[in-house]
Amino acid sequence: VQLVESGGGLVQAGGSLRLSCVASGSTFSGNAMGWYRQAPGKQREWVAAITSGGGSTNYADSVKGRFTISRDNAKNTMYLQMNNLKPEDTAVYSCNAVRGYYSGTYYYGDFYAWGQGTQVTVSS
Repeated sequence: VQLVESGGGLVQAGGSLRLSCVASGSTFSGNAMGWYRQAPGKQREWVAAITSGGGSTNYADSVKGRFTISRDNAKNTMYLQMNNLKPEDTAVYSCNAVRGYYSGTYYYGDFYAWGQGTQVTVSS
């Protein structure tokens, strides 16, 4: 199984981007999935999660109200709509499964090998 992220780029503060994550293989629709990001010199952090059927989502406090996660299981694709971007959102964004409790809902996914990610750069 391979994960391929795309959609990153350079945008001014306040702008928007839409990231995509395409997964090969047949396990995508059964996995809770999420977006992660890693800024230079920092550890990878979780950003957003979505259950396998898309019925429940959860967000890190830093992006709540600005980012929206969604998925299309028929296309083996997950999205992250990012609005009102801030310079502190600058990072490499990657997708992968999620597993654990988020706001009382258990998200279960089997992790894949990490893809290369997509760079998001927000200028002030």
